[in-house]
Amino acid sequence: MSETATIQQVFDEIKDIKKEVEFIKEHMFDFDTILSNEEMKRFEQSLKELRDGKTTSLSDLKKELGL
Repeated sequence: MSETATIQQVFDEIKDIKKEVEFIKEHMFDFDTILSNEEMKRFEQSLKELRDGKTTSLSDLKKELGL
């Protein structure tokens, strides 16, 4: 854009940039939605412990800690 750009040209450019930013925001990948291999192993282990009854409920933990 040259230095002699009109206000309309600047406005149009801003509109185009805004559209591009919205597209990027809609299609951006959220890295927090995937688990690493280590996180997946820990998650699977915790599910196994839950199924095997090796976990403590929050209410029981509070009682143990006197809370």
